[in-house]
Amino acid sequence: MADDQRLFEKICLEGFQSSLSWRTILSKRENFRKAFKQFDFNKVAKFTEKDAERLLQNERIVRHEVRLRQPSIMPNARRRWLSKRVRSRLFFWQYEPEATSTEPQTISQSSESVALSKALKKRGWKFVGPTIVYAFMQAMGLVNDHAVGCDVRTKAIAARKKFKKP
Repeated sequence: MADDQRLFEKICLEGFQSSLSWRTILSKRENFRKAFKQFDFNKVAKFTEKDAERLLQNERIVRHEVRLRQPSIMPNARRRWLSKRVRSRLFFWQYEPEATSTEPQTISQSSESVALSKALKKRGWKFVGPTIVYAFMQAMGLVNDHAVGCDVRTKAIAARKKFKKP
């Protein structure tokens, strides 16, 4: 979770995925990247209504999700990822939960995802509710709520040890 562009891509894809299977979005990930200029938020911030229409005509992405989420993606990008030019990766790490529990998470949000969601909304972000934010936190390594003994948990712990926090 060290690259701002990757973070922007991930939070956008989490929004697209919110009412679909993650497999559906993953299978179209390269098409989303192409359609959204590799999720370069500086480029997406300059999208016009013509670009929005182009996205809605793109059969290689999930257009009904774009119709729903696209009105939030461009304004979010226009906020230059986060206001006041705060590096997003530094911002997100403020919401890392304490690593005290070894039990898997059984709900789709946490007090930290609620707080992060509120912070993003306060900065003018749209479509970043606590459930989407929690999925983003899981995917980007802020949360590892896999069950003890799960291979994915072990891999996530190993990857986390190699990662240097911003």
